[in-house]
Amino acid sequence: MSKIKKVVARQVFDSRGNPTVEAEVFSKNISSSSICPSGASTGSFEAHEKRDLNKNYYEGKSVLKAVKLINTIISKKLKNQNIHNQEKIDHILLELDGTKQKTKLGANSMLAVSMAVKKLSSKIKKIPLYKNFLVRNNFKLPYPLMNIINGGAHANNGLQIQEFMIRPDGAKSFNDAIRMCFLVISNLRKILKINNLSTSVGDEGGFAPMIKDNNEALNLIKKAIVMSGYINGKDISICLDVAANELFKKNKYAIHSKKFISAKKTIKEYAKLIKKYKIKSIEDPFAENDWSSWNKLMLSINKKIQIVGDDLYVTNLERLKVGFLNQSSNAILIKLNQIGTVTETLEVIKFAQKIGFKTIISHRSGESEDTFIADLSVGTNSNQIKAGSLCRSERVAKYNQILRIEESLRNKAKMSKL
Repeated sequence: MSKIKKVVARQVFDSRGNPTVEAEVFSKNISSSSICPSGASTGSFEAHEKRDLNKNYYEGKSVLKAVKLINTIISKKLKNQNIHNQEKIDHILLELDGTKQKTKLGANSMLAVSMAVKKLSSKIKKIPLYKNFLVRNNFKLPYPLMNIINGGAHANNGLQIQEFMIRPDGAKSFNDAIRMCFLVISNLRKILKINNLSTSVGDEGGFAPMIKDNNEALNLIKKAIVMSGYINGKDISICLDVAANELFKKNKYAIHSKKFISAKKTIKEYAKLIKKYKIKSIEDPFAENDWSSWNKLMLSINKKIQIVGDDLYVTNLERLKVGFLNQSSNAILIKLNQIGTVTETLEVIKFAQKIGFKTIISHRSGESEDTFIADLSVGTNSNQIKAGSLCRSERVAKYNQILRIEESLRNKAKMSKL
């Protein structure tokens, strides 16, 4: 039995240049480390992110208290635990915290440790990380949901919708999927330059041109798809992350323009977008507590359209159960740091797949070089992965890791179902 010798934490930095937690778990002379990501557009039901809040030091964003908790309390409590018993280790972390939203230890300190434990277990077993989750064989590779235009909280332009994405539905392999996305992105860059629009990028690597109208962004993407030789809605599909929490006030929404309108009218506007641009997936179309509007949208659309809950569920099993009973969506976004441990995350994925929901493993806007979610997406046979654009090394790192996994699987590599 391999036992934990100690856990060491340090403050490092995420892709936005903000402090975050890295934990390193040791067993004898071997160790593994993991870095916790951080979100900008967050749901109010997410697990708590512990920061020092000292405005005179890193403007209140430092995580030295979380680091100290790992180096003292958590390290001491996990010493001599079996590195391969992930459930027990995560249970110890949950008991140590003892709060509903991880306010005592912080989900960032807990998750950094939890992921490092899973990595070290894989290293000691001498197996790839993706083989240490739910699936043991017949691995499926996820389709990338690739961000190509940023808006909302991820950019400083006037776009209401937070992410405009493409999904290479016609891809026969992950390698092929990346090639297809590359072509569309490359052609979109050319189109933006021709139109004297900026090709600078937002937090997640998508372009952030100074445009203010959702339709203008969608027309640009549609043009890039056609220019790449693909059929929109067949070879490549346009997908949206609305992040409606940010666009909700007094039971009204300002999603399709800056004017606030009723949920009923908003649904009609979604129907127009779906028809005009052949939209295949919409994430967070309504606010996190507006269960009624989610249900009405689900009842009004074609069942082939993917409606994704992110802020709605925050990778929380109890909220997912409510959403299932309410017929709120047919897919769930999975973000490890929304819940705080690997074990809880896997429980949510298992339940989602059991009830027929699509699972989409997701990054955060504040990411790192850590490729844990790439292995998680393959190791759980998740349908899609959302890791940003084909730009910025912390995003591309995830895609590169899946390319390596695909290569190692050789002729056994198969794409997941859409």
